[in-house]
Amino acid sequence: MSTLMQLSTPVRCAGPMARRSFMQFGLSGMATLSWPGLLKLRAENAARPKGERKSIIMVWLPGGQSHIDTYDPKPEASSEYRGPFKTISTKVPGTIFTELMPLQAKIADKFTVLRSMNQTAGGHPAGTLQMLSGDPDTRDKPAPRLPDWMSVAHYLRSQEPQQLREMPNYVSVNPINASYCGPAYLGASYAPFAVSEDPNRPRFEVPNICLPDEAETRRLSDRVALRRSLDKMERAFDREGELHALDQFEAQAMSLLTSAQTRDAFDLSKEDARTRDRYGRNRWGQQLLLARRLVEAGVEIITSSLHGPLCGRTQVWDDHAVDHHIFEALRFRMGNYDQAVSALIEDIYARGLDKRVLVVVTGEFGRTPKITFDRSTGAGDASGPAGTLQPGRDHWPRAFSNIWAGGGIQTGAVIGATDKRGEDVTERPCSAGDFLATIYHHLGIDASKVTINDFNGRPTPIVDHGRPIPELIA
Repeated sequence: MSTLMQLSTPVRCAGPMARRSFMQFGLSGMATLSWPGLLKLRAENAARPKGERKSIIMVWLPGGQSHIDTYDPKPEASSEYRGPFKTISTKVPGTIFTELMPLQAKIADKFTVLRSMNQTAGGHPAGTLQMLSGDPDTRDKPAPRLPDWMSVAHYLRSQEPQQLREMPNYVSVNPINASYCGPAYLGASYAPFAVSEDPNRPRFEVPNICLPDEAETRRLSDRVALRRSLDKMERAFDREGELHALDQFEAQAMSLLTSAQTRDAFDLSKEDARTRDRYGRNRWGQQLLLARRLVEAGVEIITSSLHGPLCGRTQVWDDHAVDHHIFEALRFRMGNYDQAVSALIEDIYARGLDKRVLVVVTGEFGRTPKITFDRSTGAGDASGPAGTLQPGRDHWPRAFSNIWAGGGIQTGAVIGATDKRGEDVTERPCSAGDFLATIYHHLGIDASKVTINDFNGRPTPIVDHGRPIPELIA
């Protein structure tokens, strides 16, 4: 069945996302690395960015946000398409959003909207893999075939000589579904340090950082010293310094367990109460506040997935009529979304991070411009009782929107356009490969030249199609 045919009917989804385990980075992961294993993990053409090290915060909207009801409204379309929301003016003359995002409308000069994003996969796994790893396959798979850009960037940065770091390179706050992305052939050591607990909880803390007393620290140091003594013979053959990466992992894990600076970076109680209020006293607001604290503390790659109860009944942005009354779901979640995202973007500029830190907000695709109707399969937040006929929008990769802020880019712009119904891109089409090449460019990585050996030792491009989007590079 063709992709277009698949998109013509509602796609039934598996349900809420499973959470990955809390700790995927640390001494247990390092212990699995041998000298031959590290040899396999070496990049053939590892790029070494010069100058100031850039960082990225990616805010992920799993399930796909409706572009029609947010950043690309179609007020002149018929009622079958446009939805019930009014449009509002923004800080950028001639640019309109829907009424659901008044705070972002006020700071629209601080970010750029890309309205011409598109990819070719209609399912959540394949769509996510296209956007995050560049895998062109339109079939859903149970696990990623290629590593996502976050793991690749973490891997390449880990190969670079650097001073001892007290913070991990890559942190995921409320992680993206692990079935839809991951390090693939790079190995589990390049997965994120994952924060799965709700940072809005009164007693929120991150376990496995900063040991409670000096005795625990000494015991850990003794165990590490023992392992080092066992490595001496192996290191005698390490003529090319292949075990440098292992040293980095070990030093970073030790730092996580012994550093007060690391503990403080994760401690939201250090923030002024008014700042916490401005982001929103809810999970999403505190997630993005934590992301800002971490990037200031030196974390270079941060993802934060906005899923969970704040989305509504199914806990994702997957607004099929069988799951959600889409317009009630958008009203239910968009206030928290608007508040958190606008606060993050404002802080990136107010705190002088806008040249170094790029903020990207996106999902794997948009939603069908034409509204569909179906019977609810169950009651809950933003869904009527079972059997209730309600509106929804289904998966739509042919055209959708995302936003970009910071990174030294020119903001206050709109890139591309869709047709009068929002069904197809009519100006400046941008692919998943373009999306990835743009992110890599910000990190100082030339995606057209870098390859990494796969499981079979074959040099594999980190992006085999796509170019950086000119309007989104500094």
